[in-house]
Amino acid sequence: MKSPTVADLKAGKANGGLFLVQSKDVREGKTGKKYMSLTLMDSTGEIDARMWDNVETASVVFERDDFIRVEGETQEYQGKQQLIVHRLKKALDDEVELKDFLPASKRDPAEMFAELQAIVAGIDNVHLKALLKAIFGDPRIAEAFRTAPAAKSIHHAWLGGLLEHVLSMSEIARRTGQHYISAGYPVDLDLLLSGVLLHDIGKIDELNYARSFSYSTPGQLLGHIVMGVQMIEEKLRSLPDFPPKLRMLLEHMILGHHGQIEFGSPKLPVFLEALLLAQIDNLDSKMATMLSSLERDRDPGAEWAGYNPALERQVLDKSTFLHDRPAAPQGPGAATPSKAPNSAQPRPRQATAIGSALLAALGDTEGVH
Repeated sequence: MKSPTVADLKAGKANGGLFLVQSKDVREGKTGKKYMSLTLMDSTGEIDARMWDNVETASVVFERDDFIRVEGETQEYQGKQQLIVHRLKKALDDEVELKDFLPASKRDPAEMFAELQAIVAGIDNVHLKALLKAIFGDPRIAEAFRTAPAAKSIHHAWLGGLLEHVLSMSEIARRTGQHYISAGYPVDLDLLLSGVLLHDIGKIDELNYARSFSYSTPGQLLGHIVMGVQMIEEKLRSLPDFPPKLRMLLEHMILGHHGQIEFGSPKLPVFLEALLLAQIDNLDSKMATMLSSLERDRDPGAEWAGYNPALERQVLDKSTFLHDRPAAPQGPGAATPSKAPNSAQPRPRQATAIGSALLAALGDTEGVH
C-alpha cells in the first residue's frame, strides 16, 4: 500500500502524496481569479482539493483519471477534510499499482458470483430462471457484474460493490418475503428475488470503473433504470415463450425500484413484490452509506462523523458514545456536532400513508439509492 493514503491526511498538517484524479474543474472565484477544484482518491477514500495559485499552468499538466503527485496542506472546511494543493506533477502509469487507488470489496468476487448463481439455481419459476441464466450466463455481463461498483460515491462505491449489494438484498428479500408469506400475504418469492438480482443491472454500463468512478455517456443520457430494462428486453428476444404479463411485472419492478418519482423512478411500485424491492433497496443502501460514513468521515475516537449529504445528517458512532471517557470541556470553545453546510437543515420529505407505514416498519423515513 502506498503512503500516505487519503485516510492518513490530517487537518492542520503539511501533506503530500500520489493520488488518482476523480474529477477536475477550473472555476472562477468571486474576484475573477481562477482556481482548480479537484477530487482526489485512492483505495481508502476520496478528498476534495483546491489549488489557488498557478492554476492555468498546472491545469494543462494532467486530466481526470490521471495520477498526480501533490504537495500541500490539509484543512477542515464545512466539517470535511480539504487538501490545499501548492504544487503538483503528473505521475506515469508505471509508477503506480492500480489496486492502491480503487476501493474494492473485502469479499472475493468469484465467491460472491458463485453465491449469485446458487440463488438463480434455486428459482422455481422456469421462465424467470431462464431469463436470469441468459443474463448472468453472458460472459460480458458476468465479468462486469463481478467488477462494477453499486454507485459512483454514495453506497457500495467500490469494485464488487454492486454484487455485494445485490447479495445483501437477496438475503433480506428471502427473510422478509418468507415473513409476509407466513403472515398470509401472496408474495411471489421467485419474482421478488428476480427483481433484486436485476434491479441495478443497468449500472454495469451506466458507470465507468476502469480508473476512477464516473458516469458513462450512455449512463448520463439514459440512466441505469432505462438501460436495465433495455438489457432485459434484449435477452427476452431469445426467450419467445416468456409470458408477456410476467415480463411486464418484472420490468415494472425495475422502473419502480427507487420507490418515489422524486428519487428517479418513472413509476411508483404498485404491487407487493415491487414495493418490497424498493424498500429493501432503500434499507440496504442506507445501511451501507451510514457504515461508510462512520469508517471514512470520522476522526479516530470521535463520536460523530462529518455531515453526510446523502443521508442529510451526521452519523453517531454508538460504540464510541457508549464508551466511558472523560467529560468534554464545557465553554465557548467546546465542540458540538456540526450542522449542514450553510446551516441549512433539510426539510423532511413527504410520503404516502402506506409508504410511511412501511418505512416506519423498517425504521426508515428517507431514501438513498
